[in-house]
Order: sequence, then structure tokens, then C-alpha cells
Amino acid sequence: MAASSLEQDPSPADIARRDQEEKDRKAREAAEQAQLPYQWTQTIRDVDITAPIPANIKGRDMDVSLTKTKIRVAIKGQEPIIEGDLPHAILVDESSWTLETTSKPPGKEVSIHLDKANKMEWWAHVVKTAPKIDVSKITPENSSLSDLDGETRAMVEKMMYDQRQKEMGAPTSDEQKKMDMLKKFQEQHPEMDFSNAKMG
Repeated sequence: MAASSLEQDPSPADIARRDQEEKDRKAREAAEQAQLPYQWTQTIRDVDITAPIPANIKGRDMDVSLTKTKIRVAIKGQEPIIEGDLPHAILVDESSWTLETTSKPPGKEVSIHLDKANKMEWWAHVVKTAPKIDVSKITPENSSLSDLDGETRAMVEKMMYDQRQKEMGAPTSDEQKKMDMLKKFQEQHPEMDFSNAKMG
């Protein structure tokens, strides 16, 4: 009886179910994000938010406040479009907002650019009260990695590797390097006692 061979590979039904679950998750996530009064996109380095506003609104009618850990975007005298704590810190001096005329109604949009303080993490949401997206499913476009110069790209790839290792409780590349160096040193100096050596 070859019953045991069934356990190795997921059946077509399992794969279909997993695909369907993933589709459902994406649809649910998209629906939650569509409910927000703004749209947002991100790269590993920054977050961009846009929100449609009436065409008669001018810059002086806007109430926009960006601090290291908070955001508020509102038309004066109205309920805020976005307000709350950011999930991660931003570089305020590098962040900005503009009012832009658009070809689609209502005619204008406020555009906010947030520069991430930590250039190595994905945001699950813009403010902590908003629904989250599943950041583990984000795959940075290879094109954006290949746009980076060699040194930066190597650093980004190393940090992405380290983040994955950390999530799994495994050593980061630096820790691994230190352990390898210590091991090599121990092999070259068997006469030394390393039992109390601390890694740090």
C-alpha cells in the first residue's frame, strides 16, 4: 500500500484550498483598505498617502501635522481624514505634504510623503487604529532592489535576511559571522579555554 506517499505532497485540493484562502485574505485586506478615506503605498524606505478633497480647498484650509510618531490630516473645521499614532517613527524633516489638482473628481488631493526612520521595515498600516495588511506577504519588487547600488543592495538584502532570521529566532548574519570567527579561532588555538567566552 502506498498510502504513506500521500502525506508528502499537498494534494491538488489542498493547493486549491490554500490558494482560495490566500485570495480570500487578499480580498478581505483590499476591502478593508478600500474603506479608508485615503490610499497609501510604501517602499522599504517611505510611505505615500493620498486622499481626495474638494476642489475649492486651498493649502491654508488644511490642518496637517506630522510629528515623529503622529499624523493628523484634516480640512479645518472638519473630521480628520487621518489622525493617530504612526506604527513606526518617521523623519519629520524629510517628510512633507502637498495639495495637488487631479483630473478625477472631486478635483484635488492631499498628498503626504512620510520618510521612514527605519528603512528596513514594512508598515502594516499608516495609523495604529487602521486595519493591518499582512506584511509577511510583501515581496519587494526586484526592480527596486536592482535599482540600488551594489553596497546599498547588499545591505538591504542582509537586513531582510536578518529580519527573517529574527522572526524565526535564528542568528542574524552578524551573529553567525561572530560565531564562525570564534569557532575558527578556537580551532586554531585548542590550548585556550573558551567556555566562559561571551558573545556581544
